[in-house]
Amino acid sequence: MKATLTLAAAAVLCASLAGPALAQSKAHSKAQASSHDWINGLWEAPMPGDQLSNAGARGPITVGPPPLKPEFLAKWNADRKALADATARGQPIAGNNVTECLPQGFPAMMAPGFPMEVIGNAKQINMTQEAYSQTRRIYLDRKQMALDDAEPQFYGHSVGHWEGNVLVVNTIGIKERVRMSNAPHSPAMRVDERMSATGPDTFEDKITITDPDYLTGPWSFTYRYKRKPGWDLNEYICENNQEYADPKTGAQRLDLRNVFQNR
Repeated sequence: MKATLTLAAAAVLCASLAGPALAQSKAHSKAQASSHDWINGLWEAPMPGDQLSNAGARGPITVGPPPLKPEFLAKWNADRKALADATARGQPIAGNNVTECLPQGFPAMMAPGFPMEVIGNAKQINMTQEAYSQTRRIYLDRKQMALDDAEPQFYGHSVGHWEGNVLVVNTIGIKERVRMSNAPHSPAMRVDERMSATGPDTFEDKITITDPDYLTGPWSFTYRYKRKPGWDLNEYICENNQEYADPKTGAQRLDLRNVFQNR
């Protein structure tokens, strides 16, 4: 009888202790989720001179050239010049993503040139870029798949987790034709991000690209964003590429001189 009473008393004691502990755990989880809400909202590139962090960082940055291995760098420079010259003439080279109305894909879609809407919860974060209505999905607290299992996609396969208030993301499996600054890459390319709030209405995305087949080392740059309260994301459909006949050769080419007027 004494043993029974002792066990019963122990059960009551455990329950009384577990109650506050469980309540504290739920409160902690709720507070943690709330602390991650900063990422939700509509964001755009900051204006020149905007204060974007407590450390005084201002505005977006230039990505800079990729650290390509010498055997790939010369062709990259030549291709980039040819594309720039053709676009300046209003006769962009056919066969690239712009002339074919294809989306930028990841990581180029993270460039803050258009508004971007972020909606997330405890399991998933969606980022939608207004340009081409591009959406990438970051699945939280999942193990990244093996490279061989990652079917190539425009936005790759992204998994992430929170380290405090920093969102850490890894992405693999990006289509070969999806290029950052027109730099070639292999199936082994990986993109790592660290997103963090730099103020009540600003955040930055520190991006690092690695590719042992094409790059001499990590390619790192940072994008910065400013919240736009009250803004809505507009629909963006690439439909105004217009064909015209070259007056000298009669060849059909795409004239994109008016494509960007209404963006």
